[in-house]
Amino acid sequence: MYRDRLFGKTRVQLTLWYTAAMGLILSACGFGAYEAIAHAHRVTLDREIESVAGTLHDSLELVLQKPGHLEPEVRRFLPDLCEVDRPCDDGIPPGHALGAIQQGRYYVRLLDRSHRVVAISGMQPTHLPLTAKSASWQLFTDINGTRYRQISIDLHTNTLQNWGYLHLGRSLQEFDNYIATVRWVLLLGLPVAWLGVGGASWGLAGLAMRPIYRSYNQIQQFTADAAHELRTPLAAIQATIESTLRLPHIGETEAQTTLQTLERQNRRLAKLVKDLLLLSRTERQTAPTQPQPCCLDDLLNDVEEELAALALQAKVNLKVEKRVRQPIEVMGDEAQLYRMVYNLVSNAIDYTPPGGEVAIALEKESPYAAIRVRDTGIGIAEEDRSRIFDRFYRVDAHRSRHQGGSGLGLPISRAIARLHNGKIEVESEVGRGSTFTVYLPLR
Repeated sequence: MYRDRLFGKTRVQLTLWYTAAMGLILSACGFGAYEAIAHAHRVTLDREIESVAGTLHDSLELVLQKPGHLEPEVRRFLPDLCEVDRPCDDGIPPGHALGAIQQGRYYVRLLDRSHRVVAISGMQPTHLPLTAKSASWQLFTDINGTRYRQISIDLHTNTLQNWGYLHLGRSLQEFDNYIATVRWVLLLGLPVAWLGVGGASWGLAGLAMRPIYRSYNQIQQFTADAAHELRTPLAAIQATIESTLRLPHIGETEAQTTLQTLERQNRRLAKLVKDLLLLSRTERQTAPTQPQPCCLDDLLNDVEEELAALALQAKVNLKVEKRVRQPIEVMGDEAQLYRMVYNLVSNAIDYTPPGGEVAIALEKESPYAAIRVRDTGIGIAEEDRSRIFDRFYRVDAHRSRHQGGSGLGLPISRAIARLHNGKIEVESEVGRGSTFTVYLPLR
């Protein structure tokens, strides 16, 4: 229960951190996108206004002749031009009007040198300042809240005399409406994105914690298995001692039997602890501590020689098959490689019934040297093959404990193979035997 609460709390914390980090990144990206869109539109509008004002300015300077005075030809460019001191005509004479001004988004004001409005054209927003300012670009807002962008340009006559000023402005209502839509999309979309990020973070936190949860379970399982393995010889020692203490008189024979039992269980404990330390040390290493050229032919012969007595006792035929003419060498720790092969062969002997056979073969499969340990034993079921390299796991627990196995032989062999940049593969069929193949890089 505590474990579930601990992992649940950790997952919630990871989710909150993921959500906060990704949410801030999305918010920053959204704000950046908003500013980029707004800036791009502002630049585009300014260029449009500048282009229209420049075209109108060049056209007017060709026909203006007297400062502060409008020539009739001006109406060719501004058909709806209305002079302030005269009544405006309802009819628009034919001319070459600038199309942009006639679309209802622009207004034009012509001012003399004293900053007095002489004429107006296009749309005319109310309550905007009529006097010129020194700044060439200005931003105004009318009483309805509509914003306008205005540019001021000096006007000259065709004789380069100072005529006055040209004010050309554009309504920003379309721009503001578009930006407002983008802003609302971001304001409504960001919470939805945060919710999506929260859901994704919950899933990612779960995925991130799976290896941790699996490691935690493996540690718990390892602790339970190690305690069980240690308890068995300790219980035997305790039982032996208690039964001996109940005897009224301990003779030489009883003492000898008791000491032999204690010595046997002590060896079992020592072997278990030694195997655990070896496995832990091997798994922590990243490379062999003493790499040197190792002749696998000699190594296999040494393993066969040492295990011959065990095979004879188990009534199993042990042999080495020579399949290469030249000796095969690899770089590595010879003692560790010997222990790896020893574990595989002794394990094969343990699980092979009397009359069976265990064969050790050495082959060259570039760029690897392949060591095959084949037996005619009980075989390994398919559901057990993925677990045979787990610590303390036994296919036949009763047989292995009866023969003194600790359940660490195969994990140690795999750790040594990986330490030497190799691997171990298994092929097996229940009732017909198994083949363990070790692949090691050639020297």
